[in-house]
Amino acid sequence: MGHRLSKITTKTGDAGSTGLGDGSRVPKTHPRVAAMGDIDELNCVVGLLLTEAMPEPLREALTDVQHDLFDLGGEMSIPGYFAIKGAHIERLEALTESLNADLPMLKDFILPGGSRASAYAHLVRTVGRRAERTLLSLAETDSGVSAESRIYLNRLSDMAFVLGRVLNRASGQPDVLWHKGRSAGAVAATE
Repeated sequence: MGHRLSKITTKTGDAGSTGLGDGSRVPKTHPRVAAMGDIDELNCVVGLLLTEAMPEPLREALTDVQHDLFDLGGEMSIPGYFAIKGAHIERLEALTESLNADLPMLKDFILPGGSRASAYAHLVRTVGRRAERTLLSLAETDSGVSAESRIYLNRLSDMAFVLGRVLNRASGQPDVLWHKGRSAGAVAATE
């Protein structure tokens, strides 16, 4: 790869613009830059989740996701370049199906929590949904956003939801169930 990142502080963005991978410059407030930032944040949250103990196959799968997200960030930085393919989506779908196979059927809504790893998985889910919304917003005005990239983020959030349940189960924690009216009862008792 060479020494492309030997100088980190370039001062070229001090006036509020940033360079894209194709050499063009756009304002840092541009929707494409917002998408790149949300994808980068999502990758960071996956990295945070990877600091937790988990079975090695899950660690490998999440490391693959981090590489995919870096590729997706590259896709956003080079208009017209498409890195995420159907095979990436199929891999996530297969992982989600595999993770969900041994879980009991949900009859209630669940809340983020239980184990710290599960809570981090739910953070991946929610940041992933935001990144998906940002990509969808960009796609409204820019034809350079592939359907595969949008679908990938949707599937990643689905997988993270299931992963949260798997990680709770692996740590001996139950799903944290939402109880309708619970807080209303607590409020009524204090009045």
